[in-house]
Amino acid sequence: MSRPNPAASNVPAGVLVVDKAPDMTSHDVVAIARRSLGTKKIGHCGTLDPMATGLLMLVVERATKIQDLLMSEDKEYEGTLTLGATTSTQDRQGEILEEKEVPAFSREQIDEAFAAFTGDFEQIPPMVSAIKKDGVPLYKLARKGQEVDRPPRPVYVTKYDIRRIELPEVDFSVDCSKGFYVRTYAHDIGHKLGCGAHLSALRRVRSGRFTLDRAISVETLKTAPREDLFKAMVSLAEISLMRGA
Repeated sequence: MSRPNPAASNVPAGVLVVDKAPDMTSHDVVAIARRSLGTKKIGHCGTLDPMATGLLMLVVERATKIQDLLMSEDKEYEGTLTLGATTSTQDRQGEILEEKEVPAFSREQIDEAFAAFTGDFEQIPPMVSAIKKDGVPLYKLARKGQEVDRPPRPVYVTKYDIRRIELPEVDFSVDCSKGFYVRTYAHDIGHKLGCGAHLSALRRVRSGRFTLDRAISVETLKTAPREDLFKAMVSLAEISLMRGA
């Protein structure tokens, strides 16, 4: 549906929370929002992989100035890891590199592996990531079959919950720091258990004080009247109150 294109000054500043659909990039969502809201001044707070769904915060107009502040806050994810297979991307979209038999792990053994990655620790980022090496994103090097050393990065997990065990699958939730790779978390837990693992599903449900309660679907973002999208935005004043500023 075509919309008249008002001056950018008519677009309110704030955060629009979108529930990202699978099989699209975070940039795809930004592109849709630019058309729907009638402004180019939009960014997002924290990339979600195409496979992942869930909370994607779009900062609009003057809210782009607090993008780094919002991105620095803790996140909560719900995911599924599949034991017995490691992949080139550490998730189900990669090529299988190695397969191993999955022993009949007890809940205690699986919990012990998760518990090894709580508190402060370090992660080696995956090659298929947006981190740059000499100005080039690692995923571009990975596409060429290149692998480079990635320095470990400090991260932390404040809480995890094992929600379902039906081997080879394990459903979990995790509260973690910014810059945390849930793909790598699944990979490392699989390594700890000795049989390998990859991330097979992922959904972000919280970022800082933002949850999916305020989220609109991608379909709504595409089709709703512009004024309705403006009303769905979280204003800068409300964000200050949420953050206790």
